[in-house]
Amino acid sequence: MTKPPILDTHVWIWWMLGDRRLSPRERAVLDALPHDTRPVLCDISLWEVALLVKLGRLHLEDDLADWLHIAAAPATVEMRGITPAVVVAMNRLPATFQDPADRLIVATARACGLPIATHDQRIRRSRSVTLWAP
Repeated sequence: MTKPPILDTHVWIWWMLGDRRLSPRERAVLDALPHDTRPVLCDISLWEVALLVKLGRLHLEDDLADWLHIAAAPATVEMRGITPAVVVAMNRLPATFQDPADRLIVATARACGLPIATHDQRIRRSRSVTLWAP
């Protein structure tokens, strides 16, 4: 069985909101993952969504708490927190990773040995992590 991806925050948002920036193939593969193999989401993505809502850069039809209740549920994603292995992996990333959220997400992918689902070109070009190929 292939490993589930770690979702970059924007991919998670696009998947949950049905955004067209997520390809039909990506959506289909994420939707078809077995119930015991959920895509992985880093804790920091919860903060990023809250910040985007607060800044008015993301508009949700539901209240943030209600949206997160579904979007971050165990039936939807497997949440991952910061561990010593993630901190060590983050410390080994090149200085080109300035964004703290990107650093944590990439480091979590590396520490867990999982591919990352991202459209972020800086992450994709970095060759610092295995990219998810649905």
